[in-house]
Amino acid sequence: MRSLLMGMVVYCLALVSCSPNNVTEDNSLKKHFDAHQLSGSFGMFDNSQGQFTVYNLPRFRDSAYLPASTFKIVNSLIGIQTGTVKDENTVIPWDGITRSIPEWNRDLTMKDAFQVSAVPWFQELARRIGKDTMQQWLDTLGYAAYKSRAVINKIDTFWLDNSIKTTADEQLGLVKRLYFEQLPFFSRTQQIVRRMMLREDNTNYKLSYKTGWASTEKGHTLGWLVGWIEENKHPYFFVLQVESPDKKYDLTTVRLTLLKEILKQYGFMEGKK
Repeated sequence: MRSLLMGMVVYCLALVSCSPNNVTEDNSLKKHFDAHQLSGSFGMFDNSQGQFTVYNLPRFRDSAYLPASTFKIVNSLIGIQTGTVKDENTVIPWDGITRSIPEWNRDLTMKDAFQVSAVPWFQELARRIGKDTMQQWLDTLGYAAYKSRAVINKIDTFWLDNSIKTTADEQLGLVKRLYFEQLPFFSRTQQIVRRMMLREDNTNYKLSYKTGWASTEKGHTLGWLVGWIEENKHPYFFVLQVESPDKKYDLTTVRLTLLKEILKQYGFMEGKK
């Protein structure tokens, strides 16, 4: 019975409803990527209509890339669920190593570390969770199992070193299930992670997301932005993925700028949806 349940969980996470019958391909979004000299893909799911809108469908659905710091969503869920950390206010002290991103060089709560995407903080969390426990949870989720089971090599770099890969389609399925508390974690665990993902909250909309930035096996710069936007209490889930052959391309602000250009094209952020 337990193995059957585990199989059902894996199947449910892997199954994202991006079928030909409910997908609209929108190549008009190419101009936004071109303006920033980026390639990539974008997908949005309108939950009330059950409708996907996708730019570059083959890449969105069929091409897998390292998750980079979007894995902090899963890392956080596992850390809270296992009791490795209590909640978003848990502090992991700075290790005293000065790094190039000033925001990382201090004691950080989980929420702070999540929002400034502090890699060392979440590497320490992964080490505290442990390889065996982390692997069990990846297997339970069926996470990054695009063509084969995701196998952890080094516990504190496996989401950054191209040893596991995920599709944009899977990323969208993950955040959608997180929003509706459909992942195999306690409701409290999922609620805490959702709170950490909320980045903009005003009278017109709520925007929740997690970023990611790393290098592909080809040495290209790869960026992610995954999450949802709510207007009038209605969620729309999205995944933006961008890539540049320029190893020095600075994605710090470009990802969010590009996302908002797309959202504005679709009429979001004005409270009229």
